[in-house]
Amino acid sequence: MALRIITGIIGIAIAAFVIQYGGAPFAGFAMFLSLLAWHEYSAAFRRAGVITTYIFGALALILLLCCAWLGNVEELLAVLTVSMMLIFLLTVILRGSTRPNDACVSVAGIMYIGLPFAHLIFLRFLSDEPQPGEAVTTVADIATNNATILDKLDIGKYLDFLPTLDLSLRVNVDAGCALVWVLFACTWASDTFAYFVGSAIGSHKLASSISPGKTVEGFLGSIVGTILTAIIVGTFIFGLPLIKMAIAGFILALAATLGDLVESVLKRFAGIKDSGFFLPGHGGALDRFDSILFTAPTFYYFVILSGIA
Repeated sequence: MALRIITGIIGIAIAAFVIQYGGAPFAGFAMFLSLLAWHEYSAAFRRAGVITTYIFGALALILLLCCAWLGNVEELLAVLTVSMMLIFLLTVILRGSTRPNDACVSVAGIMYIGLPFAHLIFLRFLSDEPQPGEAVTTVADIATNNATILDKLDIGKYLDFLPTLDLSLRVNVDAGCALVWVLFACTWASDTFAYFVGSAIGSHKLASSISPGKTVEGFLGSIVGTILTAIIVGTFIFGLPLIKMAIAGFILALAATLGDLVESVLKRFAGIKDSGFFLPGHGGALDRFDSILFTAPTFYYFVILSGIA
């Protein structure tokens, strides 16, 4: 437990730095985590007799995340398309293999790992990089009606006679930075509440054949905890709309649970308990970021489609 806590503290410190700083450190760290996850993914399937195109897959991930960092969506799609074609070429023709499993698992791994990390970078750099002399888009610029809690509920105009109550801490940072903090806080909250509520009162299995430790009670606790976290971090700290943050919390709890279950399926297929040992007390990168692989793209599109940014 002590090792797990120490690793968690160090991890949070590193995450805080790269999230706040943004730029090359954030993109570089995301790339490092994606390559580590790819290594664990390839090693897990190798145990099950499936051989991925390891080196080419790593190069494809680097190109994907570089395109995301530069904001080049067309180039990102081009890299993904060419990678798919070349992987099948390398597997079927150059290796002489008649099994499509290797190629399919390789393509799936690049999409499973590369696209979510690309969306994480998209989210962090959601506002265009400012030109010299231009101001950075801040969270205050994308927040709507952050004057009072009643305004966030869109009913303040009917209750003008009441005194206003400003519950926002008005933390005004880069918009992408604030949104990534909301994402990580909600994802961590989902895992944490699911674990503690499930351990305390869990009795009904959620998916016993996939992950015996997960319970319906833990899942419900995850939903409640994630909604509360989204409101606290998104609304009270950064001033984002309360209703939208509550909806985001609900959706992120579902996505985080699904991401966790998907990684559990992969580990069961490979016959392993942990994906790796990079994070002492926490397992591997896939163990720690399995939920992020689903919550990052989910939250990115929610932010876009809901009009938050």
